[in-house]
Amino acid sequence: MLLENKNGIIFGVANKRSIAWATAQACLEAGANLAFSYQNERLRENVEALTSGTGSPLVQCDVSNPEEVEAAFKTVGEKFGRLDFLVHSLAFAPREALEGEYVATSREAFLTALDVSAYSLAELARAAAPLMTEGGSVVSMTYYGAEKVVANYNVMGVAKAALEASTRYLAADLGKQNIRVNAVSAGPLNTLAARGVGNMNVMLRHHAERAPLRRNVEAREVGNAALFLLSPLSSGITGEVLHVDCGFNIMAF
Repeated sequence: MLLENKNGIIFGVANKRSIAWATAQACLEAGANLAFSYQNERLRENVEALTSGTGSPLVQCDVSNPEEVEAAFKTVGEKFGRLDFLVHSLAFAPREALEGEYVATSREAFLTALDVSAYSLAELARAAAPLMTEGGSVVSMTYYGAEKVVANYNVMGVAKAALEASTRYLAADLGKQNIRVNAVSAGPLNTLAARGVGNMNVMLRHHAERAPLRRNVEAREVGNAALFLLSPLSSGITGEVLHVDCGFNIMAF
């Protein structure tokens, strides 16, 4: 019960195969009280079905709308009184920007990807910090495409690089409030978001062939790593990117 009597909010649950939901399951089993966000009414149904029976409050929050962000944390504050952790599992880029060459990325696609996938981490951390009166932990989800060129990942790789840099800067800013900020770099998973990347099946096959464990990572393994970073077991860790990818990132050839 690593998170017993701890309160957290999870952003990014799309369906039962999402990394955010795997993380939520790990947190619930560890005793946490959770709130969940949903982007709009169309997506509320999926989140509502998954969280039925948990007693978890749901808050509408499109991170591109500052008023919704403010309202979401006001609701969470009224419900829980304080917040102990936040999970950021949000990323988006237009489908046409996730195929072909990065050099063809439009300004609109670039700004959208950076806003939703990277700036939102700073935005949510800023809103959560006043509620983390006893310290806290913020964990986001990134990918190896932030470090190395991955075919078709394109502008999302650039956005994830910004997310990882934001992790370090936020860790420096919020450390004086005993708030830790880390990221999990997950191997490729066949999630709803990942299906927008061109040739995803090729990426999964290549990863399984080259990773030292000779397989792809599972969503729950990523969720368990996030649980570690959210829990007191990682109390001395901040500003880090933890790879959970069956060892793929260590290989040169």
